[in-house]
Amino acid sequence: MEQTLKTRGETAQIFHHLVRDPLGLVGLAIVSIILLSALFADQIVPYDPVALNIPDRLQGPSLTHLLGTDQLGRDTFSRMLMGGRVALQVALPTIAGAMSLGLLLGMIAGYGPRWLDNLILLFFDTIRSFPTVMFALAVVALVGPSLNTVILVIMATSIPTYGRVVRTLTLSLKSAEFITAEKALGATNSRILGVHILPNVLGPMAVIAAMDIPTIVGLEAGLSFLGMGVKPPTPSWGSLLNDGYSLIRNTPWPIIAGGLPLIITTLGFTFLGEALRDVVDPKLRGRGGKK
Repeated sequence: MEQTLKTRGETAQIFHHLVRDPLGLVGLAIVSIILLSALFADQIVPYDPVALNIPDRLQGPSLTHLLGTDQLGRDTFSRMLMGGRVALQVALPTIAGAMSLGLLLGMIAGYGPRWLDNLILLFFDTIRSFPTVMFALAVVALVGPSLNTVILVIMATSIPTYGRVVRTLTLSLKSAEFITAEKALGATNSRILGVHILPNVLGPMAVIAAMDIPTIVGLEAGLSFLGMGVKPPTPSWGSLLNDGYSLIRNTPWPIIAGGLPLIITTLGFTFLGEALRDVVDPKLRGRGGKK
C-alpha cells in the first residue's frame, strides 16, 4: 500500500512538471491527441477507409472530404486517422517488448559475472551489426509482409539500445553505498535488482522510449512505403506516402496526409521526451531557473 501511494505521488509530480513546462505541455497535448485519435479512430472516421468510390476519385479538399480522395475514391482523412492506429499498433508493442527484454538482459549483464556480461554484449553487438532497415527488408522479404513481422523485426533490433543503457546504469549502481549496505544486511540478488536497481533505471528508459517511438513509426512507414509493411488495403502513413508519390502530378494531398502526421508525431514525442529528461535528471531540471 505504501509503495502504491509513493508511486502515485511520483506520477503526480512528473505530471505537474510536464504541465508547468511549455515544451512538455505541448508534447503531452500532441501525444494525447495522437493516442486518442488512434484509440477512437473507428468512431471518428467519417468514411470506411478501405471502401472504394471510383466516381469520386482524386477530389480535392472539401467539406465532404477534408483531405480529398485518392486514386480509388477512398477518403484520405479517414485513411490518415486509421494509419495512426496502425503506427501505434506497431510502436507500442515494439517499445514494450524491447524495453522488457532490454531491462532483463541489461540488469543481468551489469549485475552478473563477467563472462555472462561479455556473452550478452556479444549478443547485442551481433544484432546491432546489421543495419536496421536492411535487416527488416531481408526478414520481410523471406517471411512476407505483415504487421506482426514488422513488430518482431523492429523489436529485435531495438533490444540492444535499451539493454546497453540498463547495463551501464546497473554497473554504476552496483557499487553504490546503499547497494553495499543492502548486501551487508543479507538482501538477495533478486531483491536488490527488483527493489533498488529497477526503479532507478525506469526513468531513463521512459525518456529513451519516448524518443524512440517516432523512429519506430518512421520505420513502419518506410517499410509500408516500399510495400513490405502492412498489407493493402490496410491504411498506413507509409502507404499514403506511396500513393502520394505516384500521384504527385495529380494531387498533393495523399503525401500531406502521410507526411504531416509523421512530422507531428516526431515533434510531440520529442518534446515529451525532452521534458521527461528534465524530470529524470535533476541537473537538467535546475538549468535556466527551472524549479
